[in-house]
Amino acid sequence: MVNNLRINRNTHLKGLTFWGQWALGQGYVTALLFLLVYYQTGTLEFYYRVCAILTVLASVPAYTWCGVYAKKDNYLAGLGRLLMGWSMTLAALACVAFICKADELFSRQIILVWAAAGYLGQALLYVPLHGFSQYYQRSLQSEHKTLIVGTGELALGLARKLRSLEHFPLVGLVSTDTTLPLGLGAPRIVGPQEQLLELIKAHDIRRLYITLPLSEAAKIEAMYIDLLGANVDVVWVPDLNSLTLLNHSVRVVDGLPAIYLNESPLTSQPTAALSKSLLEKSVALLAIVLLSPVLLLIALAVKLNSPGPVFFKQDRHGWNGKVIQVWKFRSMRVHDDHEVKQASRNDSRITAVGRFIRRTSLDELPQLFNVLQGHMALVGPRPHAVAHNDYYSGKILAYMARHRIKPGITGLAQINGCRGETDTLDKMQKRVEIDLKYINNWSLWLDLKILVKTPFTLLSKDIY
Repeated sequence: MVNNLRINRNTHLKGLTFWGQWALGQGYVTALLFLLVYYQTGTLEFYYRVCAILTVLASVPAYTWCGVYAKKDNYLAGLGRLLMGWSMTLAALACVAFICKADELFSRQIILVWAAAGYLGQALLYVPLHGFSQYYQRSLQSEHKTLIVGTGELALGLARKLRSLEHFPLVGLVSTDTTLPLGLGAPRIVGPQEQLLELIKAHDIRRLYITLPLSEAAKIEAMYIDLLGANVDVVWVPDLNSLTLLNHSVRVVDGLPAIYLNESPLTSQPTAALSKSLLEKSVALLAIVLLSPVLLLIALAVKLNSPGPVFFKQDRHGWNGKVIQVWKFRSMRVHDDHEVKQASRNDSRITAVGRFIRRTSLDELPQLFNVLQGHMALVGPRPHAVAHNDYYSGKILAYMARHRIKPGITGLAQINGCRGETDTLDKMQKRVEIDLKYINNWSLWLDLKILVKTPFTLLSKDIY
């Protein structure tokens, strides 16, 4: 739980980091546009000033959705997010110009140079500003020494996490009872709980983490009351190790602290979810248009190879467990099969054409229409047959939790080798674990990385 606990708290420093870098970047691209226009034309036309204003306005949602200027990123990831945010901003401007029929007003040479130099300039600004932001944050953190109250597994896990994140310097642990030695590499025990106030003063502690279980609520309350006058930040880390958490977070609901144990990313991040839906539907529509000759050829081959319909439609569970019909090119001979059986290697039901389109994953292309219908996404956990869900839901913990997000044509499990037949519980367990990892870490950036990696996994030896 400690490795996954996320506290959604937008600090003042984080806001200054984003808006400061954003303001400098947008100031640069605006000045660059004006200089290019004035250098080439000797004047500054009204529509270029409008373009500059629209650029600034469009960059706010684009950069926010793409997570540009996130402090946790390394330089390469940060530059990638910056490129994606700048590209989305330019795409929005192009759409406005097309709708308003104003594209002929602008010089293509100016716009192309501005687009390329705009990104390069922002990238050059990003590197020192990102470094300064991280240095400033580390310098602030180094002044805030911390203690952890507790010596159990939760306390040790939290200590490892704080160290890996280069968080506030950890002085050690405070024991709440008689404990055995913690072993090599473990934080030292600085003293007992009875001397907590003295330990805080002696070590100049500025933050205190309490890792006691819920069963000791009375002790936590008494300790908190004693600490109110100690001028120390008090953070309670509840022990939720026994629970399977999904996209969990801690928030404030009208002044009341609330722990979200299980929440769909599509409801917790509605704006980003809308962006995901619009982006995927646009890509799906474009793919259908570009691949239409391929779709027609496959449909003809399926029809000529064996009698029966071109498409195979199967009931599967979609978002929040709703039953949807998933489309595929038919790859098997028409047969009566009262029991839904997964395809296996050398399956006699698979046709010659079917073997090829399954091997290359071309049989999945009709699911682009499912994406347009809104029943599926390009990226998400792969939907399984209803009968398989009924079977596995009673055997694998949190199996149905993978339906808290729309099913996808490809997913994190698929690019990590979990493809093909799941003939053992261990294989399905591994797939479910990766699907839940995807839900817990979902972002547009992760979706793009999965889409880029998917083509390199299509010829996996486990597909049949």
